[in-house]
Amino acid sequence: MLVAQAAAAAYAKFLRGAILTWGATANEAAARLPGDELLEHADGVATRAITVDAPAQCVWPWLAQMGPAPRGGAYTYDWIENLLGLDFHSTDRVLEEFQHPALGDTMAIGSNEMRLERVEPSRSLAWRSTDGNWVWSFVLANGGGKTRLVSRNRFRLPTALSRVAMLPMEPASLVMERKMLRGIKQRAERLARDAGSRPDLRRSG
Repeated sequence: MLVAQAAAAAYAKFLRGAILTWGATANEAAARLPGDELLEHADGVATRAITVDAPAQCVWPWLAQMGPAPRGGAYTYDWIENLLGLDFHSTDRVLEEFQHPALGDTMAIGSNEMRLERVEPSRSLAWRSTDGNWVWSFVLANGGGKTRLVSRNRFRLPTALSRVAMLPMEPASLVMERKMLRGIKQRAERLARDAGSRPDLRRSG
């Protein structure tokens, strides 16, 4: 028991902050972002970010279509997602049928039904679980032909069991979300390179 307590204390002191803020600046991690208002009193917050060498309109399509089949997946380790029965299949294509997300749209991520609560194309998007315990939002900051992509998870842990279960979930979520952010970056930058032959993308800049 003492060993477990010591390990938990060391994790909280030395590792947890870096795990929950991978890629984010101190200002991004501390900032109030669009979507935060959907869960004001969170028990935990993870803010992770990446710089994409492409304008926001090349990043947005991948966010708009995220989700389980027939949506575009999560651009992470599909085999891990599908071991959990999530039916995620990451695509390298823009799926036109999912490019117009609207308030009230829903999707299931495991046992969580997620409802789209905020949509500002090429700026922000936020999903909230119907039990109100999880908000997952994305914010895009565009400038100089680059985009800062920030992913924020806010969660409420209403039981002692959920608080204990979250400890191993935090580092595991970093592995998955880092892969996701890098996957979006790769796809968006490729889309930007192809923009010369895409009149719609040239006009949207």
